[in-house]
Amino acid sequence: MTVSDHEYLKKILLAPVYDVAVNSELSLMSRLSGELGNEIFLKREDQQPVKSFKLRGAYNRLSSLTDAQQQAGVIAASAGNHAQGLAYGAHMKGIQATIVMPETTPDIKIDAVRRFGGKHVNVVLHGTSFDQASGHAKALCEEHGYTFVPPFDDPDVIAGQGTVARELLEQNPNLDILFVAVGGGGLAAGIAVYLKQLKPSIRIVAVESEESACFAAAKAAGEPVPLSSVGIFADGVAVKVMGSETFRLCNKLVDEIITVSNDEICGAIKDIFDDTRVIAEPAGALSVAGIRKYVKDNEVKGKKLGGILCGANINFHTLRYVSERCELGEQKEAVFAVKIPERQGAFKRFCETIGGKAITEFNYRFANESEAHIFVGIKLKGGQQEFAALSEQLKGEGYDCFNLSDNELAKLHVRHMVGGRPPTILNEEVFSFEFPEHPGALLNFLNTLGERWNITLFHYRNHGAAEGLVLAGFDIPPESREDFNQHVAELGYQYQDVSDNPAYRFFLSHQ
Repeated sequence: MTVSDHEYLKKILLAPVYDVAVNSELSLMSRLSGELGNEIFLKREDQQPVKSFKLRGAYNRLSSLTDAQQQAGVIAASAGNHAQGLAYGAHMKGIQATIVMPETTPDIKIDAVRRFGGKHVNVVLHGTSFDQASGHAKALCEEHGYTFVPPFDDPDVIAGQGTVARELLEQNPNLDILFVAVGGGGLAAGIAVYLKQLKPSIRIVAVESEESACFAAAKAAGEPVPLSSVGIFADGVAVKVMGSETFRLCNKLVDEIITVSNDEICGAIKDIFDDTRVIAEPAGALSVAGIRKYVKDNEVKGKKLGGILCGANINFHTLRYVSERCELGEQKEAVFAVKIPERQGAFKRFCETIGGKAITEFNYRFANESEAHIFVGIKLKGGQQEFAALSEQLKGEGYDCFNLSDNELAKLHVRHMVGGRPPTILNEEVFSFEFPEHPGALLNFLNTLGERWNITLFHYRNHGAAEGLVLAGFDIPPESREDFNQHVAELGYQYQDVSDNPAYRFFLSHQ
């Protein structure tokens, strides 16, 4: 049965979320407001007891259960904020909850769920992916008669998240545009169905990660469709398929969708820290990344803009990656590759050409008797216009130079591998893999591929997520490529052939 907009309004107004949730602050981001020429306000859902808005929806769903359902208990599958919100809510209401999490879930998240839930929560670790954990949770639900509590696609969960909008409208009824992160769509649906009935003039912009834009895909298809893969950095919105009810509401009520890159998300994490001294998780910073991008692309000035810091459960080890990438996201840094002649004084001449610009990174490697290759990072004060001018200057001086600022392979792997090329010609093919973060993943990789193909290149990188990112090269004779493809398919890891990536070919390929 479809819930009407009016019924949602009633559900939101009567939601008992304040038994556990707080009316979070709406903070003016004074520094970012000054920089962008608009008043920018941030709804601080990091102030919730579980550091995320997810507590609202989970508790509202628990409050709707019958006495028999409460006695039977509930179950959910989650490795993130939904698990913590449900655990906290179950503890406060005295309901037994089973929460299934992948075996790859970091200990810090497992410990948090157990801490919030206490004796009322049983954590079950199953599988190496969310899909496997979810399948097991649904099987246990059928077996034991539990009530399944979904993370977003449920009217009571949606209404619980909609209480954020109720507070927003009371705190600042004059917002012109509100930016909302979208994963499965529960937060955006709940906010939109409330605001569009009480203040239809407000513009609602959904913000998605480029690596998990399931709303944009659903919008294009006219219905929720599964993405072939999702990125792992903004794991709080890493959803393969949007909910059917959340899509129905968002498709009708949300005005616009924009997507942001990982670098833009990192820049937004820094923006939030600079103004509030709070470290948002990647998904929690999506709305601010959207604000910065939207203002630039649409030349918005003098408006009142709102965003929602929807979560602050960041893995500490992710901060290294954020720090490395935030300047690129703010267009305050550029990275590029240059060929210089291999002769005495050439290195010094190149440094003189780029003048007094601040260098953030410099990797130099002898390539052959006639040339050397350089990977360079520089600080920018004038954004991409400044870099474009520098590029023209370098080309005018005879340097072969190309921009790597948007090349993910270069920024994630190649910048750490500018060590040289293979000494002999190889049938080298290069792939990027997502490795599950659990013991035996590398051994499984090697056992599946066997000893038939020689590994020619290998670089591993993790940024605090449940999966690590690997760049691997293999010497694959043409006649065995089909067999190799079959072995990689059997491996079951997400992968992509990147043999034609210009950063690899420039710094690492024999050609």
